[in-house]
Amino acid sequence: MRLLLATRNAGKLAELRRIVGEHAGGIEVLGLADLPEYPEAPETGATFEENALAKARDAVAATGLPSVADDSGLTVDALGGMPGVLSARWSGRHGDDLANLELVLGQIADTPDERRGAAFVCAAALVTPGGAETVLLGQWRGRLIRAPRGENGFGYDPIFVPDGEQRTSAELPAAEKDAASHRGRAFRALAPALHALADA
Repeated sequence: MRLLLATRNAGKLAELRRIVGEHAGGIEVLGLADLPEYPEAPETGATFEENALAKARDAVAATGLPSVADDSGLTVDALGGMPGVLSARWSGRHGDDLANLELVLGQIADTPDERRGAAFVCAAALVTPGGAETVLLGQWRGRLIRAPRGENGFGYDPIFVPDGEQRTSAELPAAEKDAASHRGRAFRALAPALHALADA
């Protein structure tokens, strides 16, 4: 069976392929780069769940393939939960990881260490050509440090230290990150639905 992971983010696609491949055998996982381009609606949802569902629905409508999409981001306690759904474009330029990271660090520069709590949040949506929809949420709590560390990962990973860790998520090996991350939690929670799809 072919399954589309509706993303063009290479780092995210690699991460999702590892997770889906580990938990749902017999599924060929494709990314958007593997298929002809189709118009993608802008992310206008107020929640991670709304954005993930919209992306998965668009993918199914355009390709006829069962599709998984996620919307994820960083919620910072001292910023009232922002950047949230705006994480990828917080600096005003979509996908400029360094600018986004530097803006968040600047916004909480005066925040004491004990109030630098944050969480990565991921909504994962599976939509089938038959119209079945499943959306699950994963959360990874931690805190933000004052300067980036680590070369793995992407986005805000170099400034996020998960609870119980001294390393940033950009310092974790891929397998450790997958086992603990918000995306890993959300996609592992989808595994039963993916198994059922593969067995249907």
